[in-house]
Amino acid sequence: MKAYIFPGQGAQFVGMGKDLYEGSALGKELFEKANETFDFRITDLMFDGTDEDLRQTRVTQPAIFLHSVILSKVMGGGFKPDMVAGHSLGEFSALVANGALSFEDGLKLVYARAMAMQSACEAEPSTMAAILGLDDKVVEDVLEGIDEVVVPANYNSPGQLVISGSIKGIDIACEKLKEAGAHRALPLKVGGAFHSPLMEPARMNLADAIANTKFSKPVCPVYQNVNAKAVSDPEEIKKNLIAQLTSPVRWTQIVINMLADGADHFVEVGPGKVLQGLVKKVNREVVTESAGL
Repeated sequence: MKAYIFPGQGAQFVGMGKDLYEGSALGKELFEKANETFDFRITDLMFDGTDEDLRQTRVTQPAIFLHSVILSKVMGGGFKPDMVAGHSLGEFSALVANGALSFEDGLKLVYARAMAMQSACEAEPSTMAAILGLDDKVVEDVLEGIDEVVVPANYNSPGQLVISGSIKGIDIACEKLKEAGAHRALPLKVGGAFHSPLMEPARMNLADAIANTKFSKPVCPVYQNVNAKAVSDPEEIKKNLIAQLTSPVRWTQIVINMLADGADHFVEVGPGKVLQGLVKKVNREVVTESAGL
């Protein structure tokens, strides 16, 4: 069974999507439709911008979404999944590719999400760090003993957990986790504490937009970040999507559940190969590949 997986923030690179624009009439049409949505030409920043341009949350998130969704519509062999999932932002890409959301509505929600998150980041300086080489339970226990906002944010793979919180909280946590035996505690170059309580203002902003958007029954189940379970009911999808901003991404559990439900072939739809690497850390034997034209 095929699982199609969609990357999140951090997978961007200058030049992303240019092959889709130049190699597909439908691809070009969808990119131009997106350009009309913003007060800037997002394709200019994607194809010929700088790394700094692409690191702005308001640009990064729609750029990765567009790359993934357009690729899903023009990919060689067609888009025929048995199940889908997306990492953080990638959940929106998965829902559009899977027919739960229209392209236009998905793009509007992603842009609203990006702007809300950027605003929350600017309101309170915060950050994230990757913790390598510790069991999840050890990390959770250490964080519970810190009197600052710092929480598990991304359960990426066994031995790799990203934490999120205030700058002071992350600094304290990194030291304590190294003392607890972490191989590495790496501060990440991100704009803020994604998937933490500090994103509550963004969650509230996005909740109304999601509640007022039409969702349809997807063509196959989507394994959602909040609970790692297969979901097909539009109302449950919406509820989980609203909770996503302040809840951890349970990617390790998503992959485990997909494998348990018969997935043996994972196709990464979008820029980069990060998710394929994370899947391989859960099960080295499974087949992974990147989608292409």
